[in-house]
Amino acid sequence: MRVGMMAEEEVSGGVTGYIKHHLTHLTVDTGHGSFWAFHLDSIFFTLVISAIFITVLALAARSATSGVPGKLQSAIEMLVEFVDDMVKDTYHGSNKFIAPLAITIFCIVFLENFMDILPVDALPAAAKLFGVEHLRTVATADLNTTVGMALGVFILIQWVGITHKGFATFAGEWFTAPFHAHGIVLKILLAPINFVFRVIEEVVRPLSLSMRLFGNMYAGELIFLLIACFTLGAALNHLSTYFLGVAQFGAGVVWTVFHYLIITLQAFIFMVLTIVYVGISAEKH
Repeated sequence: MRVGMMAEEEVSGGVTGYIKHHLTHLTVDTGHGSFWAFHLDSIFFTLVISAIFITVLALAARSATSGVPGKLQSAIEMLVEFVDDMVKDTYHGSNKFIAPLAITIFCIVFLENFMDILPVDALPAAAKLFGVEHLRTVATADLNTTVGMALGVFILIQWVGITHKGFATFAGEWFTAPFHAHGIVLKILLAPINFVFRVIEEVVRPLSLSMRLFGNMYAGELIFLLIACFTLGAALNHLSTYFLGVAQFGAGVVWTVFHYLIITLQAFIFMVLTIVYVGISAEKH
């Protein structure tokens, strides 16, 4: 549950200043415009979470036993079996990396989303001790992160389509689907229309992946900040402070419990859509 611990300068800026401060990234400006700026906090937490994920799975693989499994091994085996069954039902190709890819996507997106559960001021306050003025901990609330992951999936979709069908067949589908024709003249007439629809279809895929995840996590982060503002600048000698404190605690508990569902659902949706898109790309039209 997120509880605000406001510094003096943030309190003086009011609710707007507090929220603006917490929604500002640790940014390195390359001098070539905002498009080329790097959000170091998003990069840092993505790398740390990825390293933790790899380390935990590597340790679990080394300690795996054919006898009575431990709690970690049992949890991982349940996750692997669940995702593997889902991949078999959705994806009918022969690539063995789809199930591991789906597990990796789900776990990393879930762990990045889970950072939203940590207290709103905990890590930023710790970073401030080392001179870091701004720090955002939820990488998936950064559009750069979600778009980057979605573009990675987009490239994978194209690669799977080419490897399964061959470049000629894959490229030909851009002009022959979704509207099929049998005559040469009709095929030529429908080719531009098919191409436009295919471009729209390909563009919508990374947009749907990135914007859905970003929108939900950004909104969740913003709601936690608004809850933290219940007692922003409140004085202990005012009775209203204690009523607001109770309301803040209650709202924080309710939203945290609900947010557990959101962060899990968003990771699951990102994984499922990736499997579906890759499966569609592998099928001949």
